[in-house]
Amino acid sequence: MIKLITGKRGSGKTKVLINLIKEAAQNTRGNVVCIEKAMQLTYDIPYSVRLVDVDSYAIDSYDKLYGFISGMIAGNYDISEIFVDGILKTGGRDYEALGRFFDMVEKITSEIEIVFTVSEDVENLPESVLKYAD
Repeated sequence: MIKLITGKRGSGKTKVLINLIKEAAQNTRGNVVCIEKAMQLTYDIPYSVRLVDVDSYAIDSYDKLYGFISGMIAGNYDISEIFVDGILKTGGRDYEALGRFFDMVEKITSEIEIVFTVSEDVENLPESVLKYAD
């Protein structure tokens, strides 16, 4: 299942994400993973959460991120939740490509919840992305 946290830069998306990560770390029976750019959340999330920096793996597109997420899920069946901060920093502002990315990710995550932060107002996102927003 995919969930989105949307809003312009500075609107509090990352704070919401951090709270969700902390809650997941306390309550989930599986492994929790946080994917981000530039390791900015190191001191904000519990040590039990696997923190992954996309820059360390040269992930700079939606296709590479999809491959990375697929590989993580295939290699660890105990992952129950994945949190991705700043998806547009990794894949860019091609919102139609973002919608296609979400469609692909949804097919491999029927048992896993993935939460993405999207730094854009809802009214600027196409239907292909909005269908994943709450």
